Amino acid sequence: MAQAGKVWTAAELFTRNVGTKEDQDTAFPPHKIIGNLYYVGTRSLGSFLIVTPQGNILINSDYERTVPVIKQSVEKLGFKFTDIKILLGSHAHGDHMEGDALAQELSGAQVMAMAEDIPALQTMRTPSGKARPSYKVIHDGEKVTLGGTTLVAHLTPGHTRGCTTWTVSIEDGGRSYNVVIIGSVGVNAGTKLINNPQVPQIAEEYQRSFRILRGLKCDVPLGSHPAMYNLAEKYPKLGKGPNPFIDPQGYKTELDIQETAFNAVLDEQKKAANERK
Repeated sequence: MAQAGKVWTAAELFTRNVGTKEDQDTAFPPHKIIGNLYYVGTRSLGSFLIVTPQGNILINSDYERTVPVIKQSVEKLGFKFTDIKILLGSHAHGDHMEGDALAQELSGAQVMAMAEDIPALQTMRTPSGKARPSYKVIHDGEKVTLGGTTLVAHLTPGHTRGCTTWTVSIEDGGRSYNVVIIGSVGVNAGTKLINNPQVPQIAEEYQRSFRILRGLKCDVPLGSHPAMYNLAEKYPKLGKGPNPFIDPQGYKTELDIQETAFNAVLDEQKKAANERK
């Protein structure tokens, strides 16, 4: 999530989100976000732990090399990695789901993924050569419930075919808060929004995803990359006043930033396509 007013390009957003290899590999201090929801990811790769009386849920294993980093963060918070019963993901890119097999091996968790991302996940390769785990296939709108906490999977395609935004209602201080963990709506370099032979309707998929995201109720915005919700800026404010992660306006601002960047790429590619005619 970036400051309002600045116009970001898709390339700038990619750099902001992904960071350096050091950012990807270095643990961000693990912390409680709100209620039973915790951050266990790195400086630039978002991983989230939901703790319940019947076991825990991990969202995003990230790279295979970062699984031990996530495990250490989980343990620093006082939880056991083997208490993770369900492993979910945001989308079929290596920086979010490459580590699924190792995370499953270390935790024993059931691994789930959106149907539209299964083909890409099954062709994903890992440095260790581990076989992909056996995914339980989930679908748009499906609920995943454990220990009284229910997450809802929202298909928000474009970035990948099965890109998944997770929503969950979290109780804290006698109140209920709507949490949205954005999968991604970024446009990576080389993505063809016009005349894409693999995904002819990719631009429409992105546009539908923006409509879906704007229709979600959000009190606490999160994302597959912590820059998407300004973690580095919010974290130092923890315990010094109102919970900084309660930021409904920040959610709208991030969507505005991302959609502006998407439209700029789309317009540029449309112009180039017309010039070639």
